[in-house]
Amino acid sequence: MKKTKDNLRSHCPVNYGLEAFGDRWALLILRDIVFRGKHSYGEFLRSEEGFSTNILASRLDHLVETGILRREEHETDGRKESYWLTEKGLDLIPVLFEMILWSAKYDSQSEAKRIMRLVELIRDDNRSISQKVMEQVKRGEAIVAEYLS
Repeated sequence: MKKTKDNLRSHCPVNYGLEAFGDRWALLILRDIVFRGKHSYGEFLRSEEGFSTNILASRLDHLVETGILRREEHETDGRKESYWLTEKGLDLIPVLFEMILWSAKYDSQSEAKRIMRLVELIRDDNRSISQKVMEQVKRGEAIVAEYLS
């Protein structure tokens, strides 16, 4: 399929999401920021899924280019950079939460069982808990520890 003038294959809403953030590695970066409070290249590189350096660098650049992340000089080491969710990125938190619900339902070994309190809050009112979590993430806080069952 031919790409449109703004580099999208189409303006289908599902396609837009996939082109902006739908890659496995990009979603894992978002997960690491929201749930684990990671913000640096080195922290992402140590994720259990094993990012290769070229894939990690590519996905971070892509997420910055699409406006989902912003890159800042690291607060304590000017040679390093840190990555933060923009408003556009924060608005993906409810989507990540829906993925958790889906995983909890269909993956019998889902780690969602470790955060059942959060799963229940998402089931009850995804929008409200998402707003609370957005504020925490803006402050750089990891949220998993708070919701461990």
